[in-house]
Amino acid sequence: MNRRRTVTTGSKYEEMAGYSRAVIEDDGWIFVSGTVGYNFETGELPETAGEQAKQSLATIGWALSEAGAGFADIVRVRVYVPDPEDVVAVSQVLKSTLEPNRPANTTVCSPLAVPECKVEIEVTARVRG
Repeated sequence: MNRRRTVTTGSKYEEMAGYSRAVIEDDGWIFVSGTVGYNFETGELPETAGEQAKQSLATIGWALSEAGAGFADIVRVRVYVPDPEDVVAVSQVLKSTLEPNRPANTTVCSPLAVPECKVEIEVTARVRG
């Protein structure tokens, strides 16, 4: 029987929309929700897209660790950036954090639900037993 476990940061967004930061399936798949650059402990939001990407990845890293995984287990990344001029800064943060793993990646320039956010990142990971 496939069992599902969830991880939550307790953010206001998770509560408002009724979702989890991550869903862990017992077959090793981990799905991490789109994560903006808020520090959910302090409520702070960095000013630049690069710094927001670092915070987003820190939150994602925490969620992965709660699932028994890490950045090396990421197989897919989706990145949403409202301003095309921020793509390079965000991409540099992704590269420095995720290398040498090099997961599949799609970056989309699109408005975000939280206007002050400059990046939102979601990942899919798999831990093999």
